Amino acid sequence: MMKTRILFVIFAVSAGASVQAQVTANSELKQLINQSFTYFPKVKEVENTVVTAQDKVNLTGLNKMPEVTGTATYAYVKPKIVLPFPIGPGGAIENFQFAPVHNGNASVNATYTLLDFGRLKANVEKSKDELQYAQHNVAAVKNQLANQVANIYYNIIYIKEAIGIQDSVLQFLKENKAVVEAKYKNGDALKFDVVNLQANIDAEQNRKVDLENALQKQYTLLDYTTGVQKNNGNGFDFDIALADVEAALATAQATNLDFLLAKDKIKQAQSDVAIAKLGDKPIVGMLAAAGVKNGYVPDVNNFKFNYNAGIGISIPIYNAGKTKQQVKIAQNIVHQQELAEQTLTSTYRKDIEQAYTDIRSNLERIKNTEGQIEQAKYAEQLASVRFKNGVGTNIELVNASTNVQRAELTRLQYQYQLCIAKVELARLMGYQYW
Repeated sequence: MMKTRILFVIFAVSAGASVQAQVTANSELKQLINQSFTYFPKVKEVENTVVTAQDKVNLTGLNKMPEVTGTATYAYVKPKIVLPFPIGPGGAIENFQFAPVHNGNASVNATYTLLDFGRLKANVEKSKDELQYAQHNVAAVKNQLANQVANIYYNIIYIKEAIGIQDSVLQFLKENKAVVEAKYKNGDALKFDVVNLQANIDAEQNRKVDLENALQKQYTLLDYTTGVQKNNGNGFDFDIALADVEAALATAQATNLDFLLAKDKIKQAQSDVAIAKLGDKPIVGMLAAAGVKNGYVPDVNNFKFNYNAGIGISIPIYNAGKTKQQVKIAQNIVHQQELAEQTLTSTYRKDIEQAYTDIRSNLERIKNTEGQIEQAKYAEQLASVRFKNGVGTNIELVNASTNVQRAELTRLQYQYQLCIAKVELARLMGYQYW
């Protein structure tokens, strides 16, 4: 057991060092995640299940100790049990009482199991399995919370960047409106051009309001999970080293808490099988008692000290096959949990493949948008020069500006999707990067 624990510690340290090398996350995100562990009520809720499971282990272990109880009884018995007996040589008859009318008994009783053929050990092991499951469940909840905080964190960054793009659009439109208003005063533009620009400004302003509303909701979620209402992140800096799908799946099976919980369920089911198989085993126990009671002849009303001790054995003889049926059911549950683990493996392989697909496609999309942005900005500059020189229309300029905005927002969306895909891959592989 000690060697196993040492190997587990070495593996955990090695896995932790590997995660540090495989995942890059900024210090603010790590701080927010760790703060959520102490702030979010759900974590405290599941941590209490560990305390309960540990108490259950302690309670199960106490079954190896003897049990001592005290009892006191009183009974009024009628009719009075007497028999006539001759007394002396003269043949005189006297009634002799064999049992008291007022029966009293007070004693201290002790029971102790001498041999249970592994029942106690099996139940202790099952309680320990339940404790391990509770501990892994706490870690799983923390992993889920960390992923939620990371998603909120990068949602905020995305919306803030989108608002920045929106501000640049509004600034451009307002500057363009000032130019158009000057042209209108000089008779080189129509009132329609001024009104059209104002309508575009109003529409873009509404989009900014929508973004600000979404940003406030994300701040509310951040406060809900961490107790912090703002963050200072300004880029999609989360990164993870990529490997092939099978290697990623192997890492997930070794470190992801969903797989550890699945293994815990199998182990718990196996413990139930071991306990069920002991149903046909005998139990050897020791009984002892000491106290005072009346009813001893010849003076049946006098209380006397008494004690007894002995050993008993209980041997199951026939239960209509209930034990075999219980074993069969327990074994079926083991098989069911093993099938559930196979289903989990299949699901994770699919999710990992999808995460890799998202990462590859977004990397390609980001690369492709660079040329689109350069082309849109050039078209915008050209439209602006043409408009100022009177050879282009305001509509052409607004359309060119809109194309720049759409291209920059598209690139931002791809960068955000790439970051979220990497966060998801880190979750699937079970990396505790915080």
